[in-house]
Amino acid sequence: MTHECPLHWRVLEPPLLFHPSRSSDRHEHPLRGLLEYGPFSRSLVNCVMDPIRVATIAPEGESDKLHGLVSELEHRHFAKERKQYLPEFPGFSRVFGAKVVLAESVARVQVPSRVELQLASSAQPHLILADHLARALTALQSMRSEYDVVLIYLPDRWKAHFEFRSATEDFDLHDHLKAISAVKGIPTQMVRQDSGLAYPCRCSVMWRLGLALYCKAGGVPWKIADASPDTAFVGLSYAIRNTGQPGSRFVTCCSQVFDADGAGLEFILYETDDIRIEHDNPYLSRSEMRRVMARSLALYQRQHTGQTPKHVVVHKTSDFRPEEIDGCFDAWSSTEGLELLQIQQNVPWRGVKIDPPSDRREKKGKPSRYPCERGSCLQLGSREVLVWTQGNAPSVVDRGNYFKEGKGIPSPILVTRFAGHSSWEEQCRYILALTKMNWNNDALYDRLPVTLGYASALARTVKRMSELARRPYQFRFFM
Repeated sequence: MTHECPLHWRVLEPPLLFHPSRSSDRHEHPLRGLLEYGPFSRSLVNCVMDPIRVATIAPEGESDKLHGLVSELEHRHFAKERKQYLPEFPGFSRVFGAKVVLAESVARVQVPSRVELQLASSAQPHLILADHLARALTALQSMRSEYDVVLIYLPDRWKAHFEFRSATEDFDLHDHLKAISAVKGIPTQMVRQDSGLAYPCRCSVMWRLGLALYCKAGGVPWKIADASPDTAFVGLSYAIRNTGQPGSRFVTCCSQVFDADGAGLEFILYETDDIRIEHDNPYLSRSEMRRVMARSLALYQRQHTGQTPKHVVVHKTSDFRPEEIDGCFDAWSSTEGLELLQIQQNVPWRGVKIDPPSDRREKKGKPSRYPCERGSCLQLGSREVLVWTQGNAPSVVDRGNYFKEGKGIPSPILVTRFAGHSSWEEQCRYILALTKMNWNNDALYDRLPVTLGYASALARTVKRMSELARRPYQFRFFM
């Protein structure tokens, strides 16, 4: 018995845009696009101050390590890894059109050496370390006008205190410090000794660090090209917060709104106890979902001179319950089209590319040396589509093939539609483009679209925030 393969197609690698008015300044490769055209915001007035001033926090006597790292940003570096994909780094100012300099000495804080003895003798060393670094951030807050971004050096000897898990505590130093610095309005970049100072491929480090500093200083490196100007994307993620009382839990809903070209520089937080939790997945009531979506609409309108998008696409990782669907339609009633899509990572599906026979005498093809192409889509039914956001991307290299993960068989994401009627080709193209909008790394793509990748990172951080102000937050404080 033979079975026909259901409808399948491939979305081409989406191009990125590097100039606000010249549509010809585009490239499929984000780093090569930066080298050829410069960042998107270089043509915008006062988007990024030149030079970008960097304050530092480091253990006593080790500030010079960060000083050397900042100096290294102006050097030329060549790739020692991912040579097919990673171009040379010619220096920060040549790529981004601005310089990075150390802030004045008053904005270079040192963690006192006595912290080492306290860490060795304390029953809770992770809290001791977090407290000292929080004090350093507080000291820098009083001189906020002296710098643009803060570098925080974390040596390997502190690695044992970066995380702590117990029945009553879930501590993560990175998220803890991001929560503190975001409340204070301080963009930070943590530099670990192993992945920053000692990492052998300095080209990769400089690309990652350069992008991070530029974006956290307010810059926009690229946007999505060929985007429909009247479409908005909303990413929803939830963080469950315990109040300390038995059975009392709140859900913080993180909602980030992206416009058609993928720019979502602000997001909102909404805390509620009007929830139902099933298998650790929270579900909002109709009224609460309406409030969350109404605030998302207000955020979009504030960024777009009061205009309302004609089409809205909402992504989340859990399914949409009927009351949540109704709440979304209540809030976005003035739009012409609303798409509600669940996107799941952990699915059992796999796909292997079969090359056609090379010889006419052979009847069957053979498995290819490379996985199926990124952008491959397979429709399972009227409401479900598999999308390979990982896979072979030969168009971004000069010749041959390129698979970012290097080995293994990539698994697709499963997209399930709960509302909407646009074409699957259009939604898959949007998803693939949004996987290229993470400005906080040097890779070609993430597995998830930025709507969910950012929302997940935000949820991890905000559940550690001591206070949630009813105002939009800039995402650069959480990167």
